[in-house]
Amino acid sequence: MKSASRFLMLRAVPLAAFVLGPSLAGAHPHIFAEARLEVKIAPDGTVERLAHVWRFDELFSSSVVMEFDKNGDLKLDEQELETIATTINKSIAEYKYFQTVEADGKPVKMAPPDDLAATFTDNRLLVVFTSKPAEPLKLAPGHKVSFGVYDPTFYTAIDYMQDADLVVQGLPKGCKTSVVRPDPDEALAQNQSTLTEAFFNDPAGTDMSKIFATRLEIKCDA
Repeated sequence: MKSASRFLMLRAVPLAAFVLGPSLAGAHPHIFAEARLEVKIAPDGTVERLAHVWRFDELFSSSVVMEFDKNGDLKLDEQELETIATTINKSIAEYKYFQTVEADGKPVKMAPPDDLAATFTDNRLLVVFTSKPAEPLKLAPGHKVSFGVYDPTFYTAIDYMQDADLVVQGLPKGCKTSVVRPDPDEALAQNQSTLTEAFFNDPAGTDMSKIFATRLEIKCDA
């Protein structure tokens, strides 16, 4: 199966092969994307929106062109790009658009994006979309919110190459941001009691894989 279809259809690969060592090395990311996240905070401290940009590797981007270039002109026209965007939107919806948003450690439900688009820049596929919390999420003193992305199937490695790729606009006075990049060994040790056999063997992936994801945290003074 072509790599483009493999991403778009999201046939899962067990995460165990990555975290349990060389004997299971067959399961590892096959697609790589550089991410950028911009969190917009409204004047009243409410999280207004999250703007995502994913820039995919050249090999995968080339496979997308080969697969979706229906007229054979070696480029993607507007209609073909719309087809890609629609396919991706449908495919990752069940995975919460690879987003992880938490308030004081509890998941925050996000409204589905209505503007997901695909384009090509410098021969690399760009996927862009915005999202917002389904219910108002307000920064408050003494509380913490975090934002990030991850693929629970571990087929796609989406990460922020630099801390500067995580941006906050409108940060309220008294709030501070930090970028957390979990160490895999430490993450496993700290969560050993909650990891189950299903976590390592469920081919569809689980939310527990987010413990490895880079995240942006916002903490406000009490």
